[in-house]
Amino acid sequence: MAKGHRSQIKRERNERTKDTRPSATLSYARISSRKAGFVLDAIRGKDVNTAIGILTYNPRYASSVILKLLKSAVANAENNNGMNADNLFIEECYANQAPTMKRIRPRAQGRAYRILKRMSHITIVLNER
Repeated sequence: MAKGHRSQIKRERNERTKDTRPSATLSYARISSRKAGFVLDAIRGKDVNTAIGILTYNPRYASSVILKLLKSAVANAENNNGMNADNLFIEECYANQAPTMKRIRPRAQGRAYRILKRMSHITIVLNER
């Protein structure tokens, strides 16, 4: 039988398995996860400088949001983990679906159509080469 209270045992186990890679997360971004995914697919696996170049000249709206998030992840890597920005690459990046805002659009003959304003949670995880 393990020693200590159940919460202490869980806390110790979680500290051992904690992910130490630098990352940044944007919650409730006002863009659909599908549209953000197209931009994330373009930068997945690339080094940080190449990804910043891709995002800077990408015409999609999601690229400006993801560029800001990528710069935040690089700053986290430098300040919290002491990593060099030149050696970093994007190990993981994904967009999960967030709650959807539902709005009503008036239509002809008294009908009402529903408009879904989708949101997403975007995450970027970096690592060193």
